[in-house]
Amino acid sequence: MKSIKDWIRALFFALITVMVIKAFFFEVFTIPSSSMEKTLLPGDLILVNKLSYGARLPITLLTFPLSHQHLPWLQQTKAYLAIIQLPYYRFFVDTIQRQDVIVFNYPFDTDYPVDHRSYYIKRCIGLPGDTLKIDNKRVYINNQELELPYHAQFNYKVVTNKPITNDTLLNYEITEGGLDGLENHWELTMTDSAYYQLKSSDFIQSIKKIEVEPNVYADYIFPYHPSYLWNIDYFGEVVIPKKGTTVTLDKNNIFLYRRIIEIYEENTFEETESGFLINDKLTTTYQFKMNYYFMMGDNRHNSADSRFWGFLPENHIVGKAQTIIFSMDKGNYKWNRMFKKIF
Repeated sequence: MKSIKDWIRALFFALITVMVIKAFFFEVFTIPSSSMEKTLLPGDLILVNKLSYGARLPITLLTFPLSHQHLPWLQQTKAYLAIIQLPYYRFFVDTIQRQDVIVFNYPFDTDYPVDHRSYYIKRCIGLPGDTLKIDNKRVYINNQELELPYHAQFNYKVVTNKPITNDTLLNYEITEGGLDGLENHWELTMTDSAYYQLKSSDFIQSIKKIEVEPNVYADYIFPYHPSYLWNIDYFGEVVIPKKGTTVTLDKNNIFLYRRIIEIYEENTFEETESGFLINDKLTTTYQFKMNYYFMMGDNRHNSADSRFWGFLPENHIVGKAQTIIFSMDKGNYKWNRMFKKIF
């Protein structure tokens, strides 16, 4: 009997230790999509340091241990009770650096509390207070061009003089894209390195980066209003909201800030003929309560990032992606990626 009690006690303390480590220190995530290729690949298992920017206090207090959105054995049953929600607080706060690769909770996943929203991973390219502009795919921060990540990818139109196989594409590390409807006409996603290698191949007739025209409104691009003629390659310029700064609201920029005011910072909001009612007070200004960030995937034409859903609130940040522990694709281990530092 004493032996059983000792085992139960040991298992209990082991569970508590794992829960504390997972909540405040480190967590392991699997990359589910190609939005960060070729920096991160689907199937990479990565270690995320939750202390890099400070440990976030759990927001949803009543959560089943070691779970996220649903119970492991009951996928239709939520793994938490949202009746108790603690205010956002972060211990030992440290500064996020531009170009950090960050894991965060997806801000539009509003069916769940903040700390139970789906996990996303992107690169931080814009900090609070930065002026950001994307001009023909090039990112400018405070009027200075931001260097592209080493493994950044874009989509290309490719015409060949013969059919090409998947094995041929894999020789150039091209894993996305395919025929676009016409014989020997392809739309392929590749890095600059693959582009220059492919360009010199004897089976290539033409290869051209896909271009989007400037001043063309895309209704799926934030902030989803014709006043902003923005698209995936031309965005901004826009100032990223910073905690404590005050913005003057008008009938155009309210599309940029309404979600922040009403959803992320939990104010009541109403637009009237006389102006804006925030918490039942008529005003033309708003002071931000949190810092916000602008995120982009390294796979620039195939990433659902801040161009699509807007600014990332600081309370959604989980931690910094640090190391690829191991990588597996279709049952095959990629030994060359194991214990590789993430840049």
